[in-house]
Amino acid sequence: MNRKLLSTALVLALSGCNGSEERTATPPVKAGEAALNVPVDAPSGGGFASQVLAQFDEPWAMSFLPNGDLLVTEKRGAIKRMDATGKVGTISGAPTVDYGGQGGLGDILPHPRITENGWVYLSYAEAGDGDLRGAAVARAQLTLDDVGGGALGELQVIWRQVPKMSGRGHYGHRLAFDRDGMLWISSGDRQKFDPAQDMASNLGKTIRLHDDGSIPKDNPFADQGGVAAEVWSLGHRNPLGIAFNAEGALWMHEMGPAGGDELNLIERASNYGWPLVSNGNHYDGKDIPDHPTRPEFNAPEIDWTPVIAPAGFIIYSGTQFPQWQGDGFIGGLASQALVRIEFDGNTAREAERFAMGQRIRDVEQAPDGAIWLLEDGSTARLLRLHAGS
Repeated sequence: MNRKLLSTALVLALSGCNGSEERTATPPVKAGEAALNVPVDAPSGGGFASQVLAQFDEPWAMSFLPNGDLLVTEKRGAIKRMDATGKVGTISGAPTVDYGGQGGLGDILPHPRITENGWVYLSYAEAGDGDLRGAAVARAQLTLDDVGGGALGELQVIWRQVPKMSGRGHYGHRLAFDRDGMLWISSGDRQKFDPAQDMASNLGKTIRLHDDGSIPKDNPFADQGGVAAEVWSLGHRNPLGIAFNAEGALWMHEMGPAGGDELNLIERASNYGWPLVSNGNHYDGKDIPDHPTRPEFNAPEIDWTPVIAPAGFIIYSGTQFPQWQGDGFIGGLASQALVRIEFDGNTAREAERFAMGQRIRDVEQAPDGAIWLLEDGSTARLLRLHAGS
């Protein structure tokens, strides 16, 4: 299934950073890869035509509702709604967020049965005691009005990172539903390294929950109790993209340190090795053992050095680009690119890189099969890429 793609009709009454995300170096497109500067309102010459639809202030994520409206989160805490005419309104009732660095309002994800239950899910950075903070996930009832806005009600926090930490980096907090209706959360290591290997913490982990936040009894570490029972996989750093393919396999990318960005096939109870192994090194130049030195850890299917700084991820299932059905598309921050991934069973490779000229924060597939991109920053554009010549 494609992450966050909903196909039924929506009723109106329905819920200081540093580190890899701030990389600014832009590595060149590798030899043999296609580079494509996608102009605005003009054919790209490579199968894309593009248009600018709107502009947002530090957007982080977007999701389509079944009626085709788009929900967009902005890091400072606003939720925007854009309808089919391009009109942008505001959804009120968002939770209070801890804004700063990589923190703020994060992902947004309608429940697969939103037309029946009205739930929409949000991730965000939440303040704790003193100088501590962590990611939280909440669900709320969404009501749309007839003038382009709407409201959230009955907000319920269903998951939190444990423990809260100082700093404002590596929250992760991407969301996805699988085809069985389970909620998946990518939880970053909060730039603290060791918690990614500590089962008394849910940092640096992939989390699997029921849609109400309760813990499935068949999770691999359920018998350990506590937050370990939430965990599906461990040893992750800063995972900012999560998507299921048509066969139900989960793929997730994460930012490495100085080098070593990763794309991983997420497997039950598997340990991906951070911070004990990485194909990158520490920012101060200190070596980290590479994955081949510790074969007991699950190695990435793709790693990138120079980095691409991945953000946002879909596995394409639409009809506008039939040649790319089943391929992955990853947004690049430092690389300022849209990266196409080809899969072959449990293996993957970078097939093509489209140079966008701006940091790409999120990627989404529209109901009509177009690919939508959100740029990063205070004057970020929303782009629609569609079939054209």
